[in-house]
Amino acid sequence: MTSERIYVGSYTTQAGGGEGIGFGPIDAMTVAATTDDPSFLTRSADGRFLYATNELEAGRVSAFAIQEDGSLEFLNDQPTGGAHPCHLAVDPSGNFLLSANYSSGSVAIHPIAEDGSLGEATQILQREGTGPNEERQEGPHAHQVAFDPAGAYAFDIDLGSDSVYVSTLTSEGRLEEVARLAVHPGAGPRHLVFHPRVGAAYLINELNSTLIVCSYSDGKLAIAQTLSTRPEGAEGDNFPAEVLISADGRFVYGSNRGDDSIAVFAVGDDGLSAELIQTIDSGGTWPRHLALSNDGTQLYAANERSDSVAVFTIGRTSGVLSATGTPLTWPKPVCVLPA
Repeated sequence: MTSERIYVGSYTTQAGGGEGIGFGPIDAMTVAATTDDPSFLTRSADGRFLYATNELEAGRVSAFAIQEDGSLEFLNDQPTGGAHPCHLAVDPSGNFLLSANYSSGSVAIHPIAEDGSLGEATQILQREGTGPNEERQEGPHAHQVAFDPAGAYAFDIDLGSDSVYVSTLTSEGRLEEVARLAVHPGAGPRHLVFHPRVGAAYLINELNSTLIVCSYSDGKLAIAQTLSTRPEGAEGDNFPAEVLISADGRFVYGSNRGDDSIAVFAVGDDGLSAELIQTIDSGGTWPRHLALSNDGTQLYAANERSDSVAVFTIGRTSGVLSATGTPLTWPKPVCVLPA
């Protein structure tokens, strides 16, 4: 079992929910900060500050200073101008925090002060559009904000309109759209990750259980391959959530909620093809989030509905996962951030 310390974001307003952000080694977790529905966490590049979404109807983002012992000091929060922010990212300059408002389908941008606190939003960018899934795609649903490895372009992924928007971020904190990738209608794109060495990216789709492999160059994504996150013959509802890539770019990992499994893909040398090589039980129910340990040897799975965080060892050459130890019991875990 890993001794690495982690932060855990969770739902607090659900029945059986927790108190806020957890922290510690997996066998000795404590509450680091009390805050409402911190469903996604990220950290500043210098490691001094932690930011959390507060996934509420009146959405907020919260800023914390990380103390020497890993505890969190609340700095301030700001409204996101939308409903249920579910993802956030610090831009490569460290000057802005971007967050995705899921229910209202907008992206908020907040300036970051030198002391890590957040200023009033410089932009609330409202997306538009629908998809063929009338229950889930009745309007835009922003699900992720991310940057390419060079930090030149920002990406916001919209599940509701089957779109990946590509923008530049101005020094004034505004997104200016330069491109858009339209994926298969009804796919429901959720999260995107980039290959660390070659021009490729991987998009996991919540509504049709697929992984899309894309070529990538200078802000432009193009679909190269689409494959299932499930083994042949899998039945029943399934909703993929998180996608990760190993530091060397050889393996991609995705979570399946419904199958309650983790899919492992081997990536081709050019990054433009992938093959499903393993699906393994997630160690719980409804694996919403996955994270790699800082040294890349282990993978964490936050199983929301079983109140558990499972740990897996990653095969050094094979990339396949092996369950290790007893999962951490923690109420409604939905995000893991290694300290």
